[in-house]
Amino acid sequence: MLTLENRISAFIKLGDYLRNLPEEEREYLARRAGQHNNFFDLPNVSAALDGLAGMLEKEQLQRWVAAYDLPQVNENPKKVGVVMAGNIPAVGFHDALCILLAGHVLQAKPSSEDPFLLPHLLGKLVEIEPGFEPQIQLVQMLKDSEAIIATGSDNTARYFEYYFAKRPHIIRKNRTSVAVLTGEETKEELTALGDDILRYYGLGCRNVAKAYVPEGYNFTPFFEALEYKKEVVNHHKYQNNYDYNKSIYLVNGVPHLDNGFLMVTESKQLVSPISVLFYETYATKQDLAQKLEGVQEKLQCVVSKEGDWENSFSFGQAQCPAVSDYADGIDTMEFLKKL
Repeated sequence: MLTLENRISAFIKLGDYLRNLPEEEREYLARRAGQHNNFFDLPNVSAALDGLAGMLEKEQLQRWVAAYDLPQVNENPKKVGVVMAGNIPAVGFHDALCILLAGHVLQAKPSSEDPFLLPHLLGKLVEIEPGFEPQIQLVQMLKDSEAIIATGSDNTARYFEYYFAKRPHIIRKNRTSVAVLTGEETKEELTALGDDILRYYGLGCRNVAKAYVPEGYNFTPFFEALEYKKEVVNHHKYQNNYDYNKSIYLVNGVPHLDNGFLMVTESKQLVSPISVLFYETYATKQDLAQKLEGVQEKLQCVVSKEGDWENSFSFGQAQCPAVSDYADGIDTMEFLKKL
C-alpha cells in the first residue's frame, strides 16, 4: 500500500507536470475538453490547470496535509463515491485529491459535461505512481460506495440527501460569490474584479454574480476597467445568453446598464444569469454587514478591496483558491479522516 509520503510525492510530481505543460498539449487538452462542453476553451482550461498546479505546490501541499496528522498507511480504506460537477474544467479534482491523500478509494462519477479532463489527470497520476491504480475507479453508479461527496443544485441536493441518507456524506448545494465595493477602488483593482466575474464565463460558484455598492455608486469606472474582457462576447454560447437576457430586459423595461458584453441591474437576488451582474446598494457598513449576514449560507466567497472585508479575498483572487479553501466551507479532509 502507498504511504502518505508516496501519495504526497506523486501529487507534487503531477503539479510539476501541469506547470511544465507544452503549449501543444494544453491546446490538445482544451480541444478534447471542449468537445463535451463548449465553454471549456483554451483560456479557461489553462486557467483551471494553472489553479491545480498552484494547489499542488510542494510546500503548500505538505503544510496542508501536516495539519491533519494522517497515518502513513490507511489500514481501513473506504470506497468514497464522488458525483462530479461539470460547470468548470476539472472542478472535482480537489475532492479526488483529498480522498486519495487520505488513503481511501476514489469512486468518481464524472459529469457528462466534463468526462475527459479529470480522467486524464487521474490517468497521469497513475502514470506517475502506479500504486494509485487500485485506488482510482471511474464509475457510473455509486451503489457500493461507503461514503459520498456530491455537488448539485438545491433541487438535486434534496434528492442526494434522501438517496444517500444512510451513508456518511457531504452534500453541497448552490453557492455563489459576491463583491463588496466602496467606490474607492483603483482601476487595477476593478480590472482584477473582471476576472472574478467573467473567468469561466461566470459559471463557477466562485464567480462573482452580485456586487454590493454604496448608494449613488458610479459604474462608469467599473465598466471602463472591464473593457479588456470584451472578447467574452465572441463566444457563441455566451453571446446567445447576452442577447437573450438583453432582449428580456428591453421587452420588460427592466432598468439596466450595458457595455456591450455585460449588463448590470439592481436585484435582491444573489445568482445572476450568464452575462449579467446583479447589484444591491447599502447605506452604511452596518447595513452591508446585515445584508451579507442574511445570505451567508449561500455564499462561496466574498471579494473586496485588499481583502479588507472580513473573511474575504482580494479582487482577482476568487478563482485562485488555496488547497485549504474548501467548497461550502466544509472540511473535506476532516470528514474523510473520520470515516
